[in-house]
Amino acid sequence: MIERDDLKAAVGSGLISEKQAAGLISLSDSRRGARENLNPGDEPFELFKGFNEIFIVIGLLILSIGWWGVIALILSTRLGGLQTDMAIACLSSAIPIWLLSEYFIRKRRMIAPAIALAIMFASNAAFGLITYMSEPFMIAQNDYSSVPLPLLLSTFALAIYWWRFRVPFAMAIIAVGLFAVAVVYAASREGRVADLSEFFLLSAGGPFAWITLALGILVFAVAMMFDMSDPHRVTRRSANGFWLHVVAAPALVNTMALSLLDQDSNLILLAVLLLFAIVAIVIDRRSFLIAAIGYIVALAATVFDGDGAALTVLVLGIVLLLLGAFWERIRARVLRLMPGFIPLHRLPPSQI
Repeated sequence: MIERDDLKAAVGSGLISEKQAAGLISLSDSRRGARENLNPGDEPFELFKGFNEIFIVIGLLILSIGWWGVIALILSTRLGGLQTDMAIACLSSAIPIWLLSEYFIRKRRMIAPAIALAIMFASNAAFGLITYMSEPFMIAQNDYSSVPLPLLLSTFALAIYWWRFRVPFAMAIIAVGLFAVAVVYAASREGRVADLSEFFLLSAGGPFAWITLALGILVFAVAMMFDMSDPHRVTRRSANGFWLHVVAAPALVNTMALSLLDQDSNLILLAVLLLFAIVAIVIDRRSFLIAAIGYIVALAATVFDGDGAALTVLVLGIVLLLLGAFWERIRARVLRLMPGFIPLHRLPPSQI
């Protein structure tokens, strides 16, 4: 019997393409009845395949520090034209990042180096474009009107990077980049943000909370498109969906929860959090549930006093353990209660 490690080795040797291997895995899983290789309740997730990848990531970080150290020494001998010099430095840095990505991502199919290189490419593009295209004196005066365009261009550059290398983690950075572009653009039009709560309170006067909510819905919709195109979660489309959910969940949960808390709508708040938990169970994504739980923990630490906070955390721990132990059974019962218009055949199947 050909196992998944054999298919990975075949892809690494160039015998078959990754698309062909994913097609074979998908066909095999569908013939055997959905995610047989996973334990009941498991969700595919992988940050690295082995310690060698961690070793390579450390090497990339040291290489990056040394590279920028050398560039700093070169620039220290020059006078004037700092913006242009920094832009050229970032452009020259993008070339080795791209070449390293060709080797470690497209050829070696490594996960942790792919995440590190995506972060390096995104930060390098954003820093270079903002340095070259923005006005530092305006930024010093809290005028960010020159920042949205370079941020947007750097996000577009990262989208090209994703199109080439298909790094799932890059989807999360793209979503965060779009969020940053929208918020900075709104801030440049509305003036300074008086309070960080404006980003999450729908009752605030500015547009920031509505931008957060709208982008959260948009990112969630794109994540579901990836998820529903790969219900058995055997390709990188599922990983793309996972990272997008990581970004969408906090934006949705925190925005709605904080707005309801500000209006003292505690019962509605509990209902909304319960709704998010049901959504997380139905789509079989724990990121939504983790976002809600993280909010409750923060709520217990900042709002509830005395024994109330301790009791809340205690109950939360019990609920987490129960869900972890019986996730698949709970999900099977919830799926049976779902109305017929929900396309359950395009969601991860339940083994119960």
